[in-house]
Parts: sequence; C-alpha cells; structure tokens
Amino acid sequence: MISNLASVSLDTQIGQNVRIDPFAVIHPDAISSGVFAQGRSQSDNVKAVLADILGHGNEKCMLPGQLEATFAARSQKAGGLLFSKAEVEAFNDDKWRLEAYFNEKPNAQVIAAIQIRLPSAVKAKAVVEELPDADWVVMSQQGLQPVHAGRFYVHTMANKGTVPYGATPFQIEASRAFGTGGHETTSGCLDMLDRMKRAGKRFDLIADIGTGTGLLAFAAHALWPKAYLTASDIDPVSIDVTAANAAVNNVPCGVAQGQLALCVAAGTAHDLITARAPYDLVIANILAGPLIELAPSLSAILREGGSLILAGLLNTQAEAVTRAYRLHGFRLQKRKDMGDWPCLWLVKRRSYGWQRPLRASGRTSQPPGDFGTW
Repeated sequence: MISNLASVSLDTQIGQNVRIDPFAVIHPDAISSGVFAQGRSQSDNVKAVLADILGHGNEKCMLPGQLEATFAARSQKAGGLLFSKAEVEAFNDDKWRLEAYFNEKPNAQVIAAIQIRLPSAVKAKAVVEELPDADWVVMSQQGLQPVHAGRFYVHTMANKGTVPYGATPFQIEASRAFGTGGHETTSGCLDMLDRMKRAGKRFDLIADIGTGTGLLAFAAHALWPKAYLTASDIDPVSIDVTAANAAVNNVPCGVAQGQLALCVAAGTAHDLITARAPYDLVIANILAGPLIELAPSLSAILREGGSLILAGLLNTQAEAVTRAYRLHGFRLQKRKDMGDWPCLWLVKRRSYGWQRPLRASGRTSQPPGDFGTW
C-alpha cells in the first residue's frame, strides 16, 4: 500500500524554486481501511502521515492547494486583491497614448486644444511626426479577408482570390457605409438568408431597412431575383454607396419587379416604403436601440406570417429586442449566434389576441452615420 514519488522541481508564481525530495505516500485504501498504526484514529493518522511527509528535509514541500491558500491569506491581510507589478502597469490609467491624425502639421494652439480636454495629459509632451505618403484605403483593405457565409462570398477587388465553387460572389469595397461582410452581424444575416432559401422560403416583397453598403439587399436579390426589393438608410451617403455597389455587382436599380428601389429614410418613414407594404420579408441590421424603437413600425409594414431578420445586437441585448417584438405578435423562429452577435429570425403571427398594436411613428431617433452601440 506504499508507493514512492520521484523528485520534482518547479518554479512557482512567487519566484521560489521548490524542491520536493522523495518521500513515501500511504495509499488511500490503507487510510480508509480503519486499521492504523499505534492505535491512532483516522484523523490522527492523516496528521501523522503529513507530519512525516513534511519532515526529514522536506519542510519546504508544498501540499496541493497550499500556494492558493498562502495567497488568499496574504490578500485578506492586505485588505484586497494582490497584483503583480506587470498587472499593475497594465491597468495603470496614467500610462496611455492618444494618436491624432491631421492633413497638415498641427500648430501649438491645436495641440493645446486637445490637451485641455484631457486633464491627465496637460503636462505631457506631444510628439509630432510626419507620416510617409500612402494609400490608406489600400492599406486598410490589406487586412481584410474575403468572407464566405452561406452560399455567399464577399470580397474586395484586392482580395478576391479564388471564388469557391458554387458560391455567389459580391465585390464590396471598404467605404463610408457599414456592411462589407467582415462583421459578424452582416455575415450572420447572409447565413440566415441562405438558410431561409434552403428551407424553401419564397418572398415577393422584400425590404432592407438600414442597408449600409447594400450587401444584404444584393443577397436577397440573388436568392429571390423576381421579388420587388426596397433598400433604405438613414444616411444619404449609404444610399450613394449602395447605388455604386449595385452597379459593380450587376444588381439593377429601379422600381420594377426584380429591381432594387433605393430611398433615404429614418426607419420606415418614407412613402416608397409604406406604399409597397405589406412585405413578406424585412431585414434590419442596425442597432439594438433603434430595433426596439422600430418594433411597432416594422410590424406595421410586415404582413401576417411574414419573416423578419434582426441583427446588429449583442447577445446581452437579444432578450430585450425579442421581448419588444413579442409584444407585436412575433415569435422567434431561429437564432444564429456569430461570436457575441446573434441574428434573429422572427415570424409575425397571423393572429395575436385582442390587444390593438401600438401606434408606429415609422421613425427612429438614431442620427445618420451613428454606428455606435445603444
């Protein structure tokens, strides 16, 4: 019932080299047998065994959990958690760097205007450096990788590579509009649209609210080419970008069947959007706050039994967003998480009780160009 342990050497987190010399350990079966030397009880025998182990030159031996217990005692004595010097430096609020870029060399007044807004930087010495000429757009795109989501393959001119067999390619350059496919919200929507198609879904009236670069509207056009499509955005720049991207990707723009109609709108507040309602598919990849605000409006333009894709929310916001749409007769059909970013497929129930729906303003308080998180 006795086994010998070999010598072990290790470096602990406190920088102490601990050497454990060979010693004997009594097998657990012997401890639990109830028969102990010199008439000891089980508790007394365990104490005797430990005393024997820690003696004979093994006084510095560490038992399992001893290191943790030692640090716990030190932390309690210090009245708080203990951190290493490296950890303290990592969380040192006095050590940080702010980098600002200008088209021309900033003068002393410009630098002072920046520092006065940063109290901890008033005494800091600003370093001004001239950057070499470079194509910043190309440089930013060098870090982009093509995205393969569902049947779709999204790339730039620079990183197209080889299009996977059977994939539907889209060329979307990095620009002033959101939605190049690289973010989990956009790729999650692409994957969800592909799943809908594979499930046999057919849509004739589709709206993409908050279209950004137009990518999701292009994907919907590829899946249901005979549908009437509408794409809107609160930011006029995004609509310009969408129109340019549509030309590159051979997506026809117009108001006829199989064409993409574009408009600048805050939420659903536009004659084009309301005149084409009710839709059987609405896509809204924006932010959690506007999505909750727009619940009455999106419900108002979607027919009963219609599908709604929501994205742009964090997983911590999914329950609040889902709850807002349940109040308007929606049920969750499917959820697909891409990292911290879920994509929700909701279906509007055909009948949801006696309560009248809340009046929809059609608008959102989100300002144009606001890509922050609510």
